Amino acid sequence: MAQISLRVDDEVKQSAEKTFDAIGISMSAAINIFLKTVARERRIPFELSADPFYSEANIRYLESILRDMETGKARFAEHELIEAD
Repeated sequence: MAQISLRVDDEVKQSAEKTFDAIGISMSAAINIFLKTVARERRIPFELSADPFYSEANIRYLESILRDMETGKARFAEHELIEAD
């Protein structure tokens, strides 16, 4: 049987251990389940995505707002997320 050694953030490990304890499986069993699923399905068994905030479309949108602010075209109004002084 092969042995795998890896490093993981302490908080992530502790949080995962609590979750696995609540489910009733060990960390080793959970990792084996993950690896068997990867091998069987030949893919990572969940969606991976980047933070949409940094997408090209959002960056272009933010840059257009910045241009509007710099040229005085931007108009801002109070709403529930802005606290009045």
